[in-house]
Amino acid sequence: MKIGIIGAGNIGGNLTRRFTAAGHDVSVANSRGPHTLTALAEETGATPVRVEEAARGAEVVVVTVPLKAVPGLPSGLFDEAADGVAVIDTGNYYPRERDGRIAAIEDEGITESRWTERQLGHPVVKAFNGTYAQDLLERPRPAGDPDRMALPVAGDDEAAKAKVRALIDEIGFDTVDAGGIDDSWRQQPGTPVYGLRAGADTVAKALAEASPERPADFRG
Repeated sequence: MKIGIIGAGNIGGNLTRRFTAAGHDVSVANSRGPHTLTALAEETGATPVRVEEAARGAEVVVVTVPLKAVPGLPSGLFDEAADGVAVIDTGNYYPRERDGRIAAIEDEGITESRWTERQLGHPVVKAFNGTYAQDLLERPRPAGDPDRMALPVAGDDEAAKAKVRALIDEIGFDTVDAGGIDDSWRQQPGTPVYGLRAGADTVAKALAEASPERPADFRG
C-alpha cells in the first residue's frame, strides 16, 4: 500500500518505521523540507518528499502535525491521492502548551478532529492520538497475544475506518471502534483512554467512562 505521512516528529517518524517494516511504500514530508529527512529515509527506505507531494497516489495519508499548523497545510492536499483515500488525524489540542486558543473548539464545542476536517476539507479517521510514540516500536504483539494493546479509532467513513483498523492490526495492535468524529472527544487528552496501555475490553470501558467536559488543563 502507498502511504503518505505529513509530519516526521515522534509519531510520524515511528509510523514511518513501522509501515516501511511492514512492506508499505511510504512517502514522508515535514515543514522543513525533504533534505532534513535523509537520515530517516536511509534508515527506513521511505521516500522524502515535499508536503505538497505526500498524498500523491496514497491510499492512506497520516497527518501528524501540531494542531495550530493544520490550517497552514497546502490547499488541495489530497487532489492527487488515490480514490477513497483514508486520512488519519493523530492530532491533539493543547491550548496551553502549544496551540493557543482555537475558538471553534472552545466556543462551538466541536471535537478537535472535526475542526481538523474543516481545515483539511476532507474526512478524517482519528487514531494514534493517545499512543506513546515509543510504544509503536516496543509494544507490537501478534494477534491473540494477551499483552496486545488496543487503540481507539473514530471516524464517520466506515470504509476508511476499516482500512485504518486493518493497517493498525498489521503493525501489531488491536483496535476498538470509538464511533464517529463527533464521538471522538472520548479519546481526546484528559480522558480515561488517553495514553492507556491496555487490551480491547479495558479500552472500550475507558471510552464508555469518558466525560464530555473538557478538563481545565486542556482548555484555552
